[in-house]
Amino acid sequence: LRKWVSWARRCRLTPFKKLGATIRDHLTGILRHFDTGLSNGQVEAFNAQIQAAKARAKGYRTDANLIAISYLLCAKLRHLPRHPWLHAPHQT
Repeated sequence: LRKWVSWARRCRLTPFKKLGATIRDHLTGILRHFDTGLSNGQVEAFNAQIQAAKARAKGYRTDANLIAISYLLCAKLRHLPRHPWLHAPHQT
């Protein structure tokens, strides 16, 4: 990878020069991904959910409310009670 970056930085094509510079700047993180197998995909998914909640609500009254909604959307909580209007009570 280092040899390719070196070649790309000397290349006459501007997009390859930019790509080579970007890879050089982020080389440690790129190599660390292959060592650990970790990615930031899950964090990006959480961020997308939070941004969608902000857009739907057109702003929350306080930051604490936004944080509470973010936890509810992203935490996948399973111990919350059922919504009383969405689920009919059991008939006995």
